[in-house]
Amino acid sequence: MLKLKFWFSGAIILAFISLNIATAQAQEEGEPIVVDQVVAQVNNDIITLSMLKREMREAVEALKQQRGMTEQQATEEVRKRQPELIASLINEQLLLQKGKEIPQLEEQVEAEVNRRMLEVARENGIKTIEQLDEALRANGQDPAEVRRTLRKEIMKSAVLNREVDARIYFSLSDDEVKKYFDTHRDKFRKPETITLSEIFLSTAGKSEQEVLAKAKEIVQKARAGADFGQLAQTYSERLSSREKKGKLGTFIASDITRPEVAQAIKNLKAGGVTDPIKTEDGFLILRVDERTPPGEATFDEDKVREAMTMERAAKEREDYLSSLRKEAYIAIADEYREAVLPLLKLDDKTAQKGAKAAK
Repeated sequence: MLKLKFWFSGAIILAFISLNIATAQAQEEGEPIVVDQVVAQVNNDIITLSMLKREMREAVEALKQQRGMTEQQATEEVRKRQPELIASLINEQLLLQKGKEIPQLEEQVEAEVNRRMLEVARENGIKTIEQLDEALRANGQDPAEVRRTLRKEIMKSAVLNREVDARIYFSLSDDEVKKYFDTHRDKFRKPETITLSEIFLSTAGKSEQEVLAKAKEIVQKARAGADFGQLAQTYSERLSSREKKGKLGTFIASDITRPEVAQAIKNLKAGGVTDPIKTEDGFLILRVDERTPPGEATFDEDKVREAMTMERAAKEREDYLSSLRKEAYIAIADEYREAVLPLLKLDDKTAQKGAKAAK
């Protein structure tokens, strides 16, 4: 059976979009009131300029971290994608609004938020939520904002899961499922798995040649029969690997995508140790603790239904969002409208029809 995961007054008149609204009160006496601009209206909710700027700031940080862009490069890239961000915020509002209409979903989402916060606390050795909040503040994060973001993402995922994914999953006939399995057997073969251990040596502030020489010595000891776990406890400069005697875990072979790692372990049998592998911050030595060959395809109805659901979900989710947009009252400020409407697959006439249907 499909596991539903959480990865889980009237309308404001259009003319109001041209006005400015106060969205933040003065923090201290004499502090000026922050005036915010309405970017778009989605049914009875609004998307403000401050919301858009927050999304843009987060996108800039993501590009800097994930793609190594400079502040200027990331800012320019995000500025080009501003219409996409507005369209995304509109879709987000529609999903959040839909979530409020689904009985008991808000309570379930809140329970999931609390569960995930507790999970984060446990993973970091923190005993209470109060201590977690203190740790977040010490890290420059607002606990309330973290929860708000988490709540929003879980709600969007839950709505799509229930309204789209579950419908796909349960609508599939037994014949469709069996036929899909027969024509996609390779997807359901038990994959090759590899269990790995590591020793990591950092090059930070050190001579790369000296670190490499030390890594080669450790490889020689391991290949000569020294206990790899003991070597990891003695030499590894990654705390987690020292504590676990180098144990990294078991991985599906095809999921190991780093070329230098995949190549180094490609032909190693169980017990084999790699030469030192150069990484961005040091050298890595890997041992193949166990290698399990792939098995024959076995029919598991749940897994086949899930695979079919995932395959169809992207198009079905977009169709679902399209239907929400067509039924909604969506009004976009003049300076953004021309660039955003095509991304939503709407024109002014369609948006007006949605406005009438929403009244």
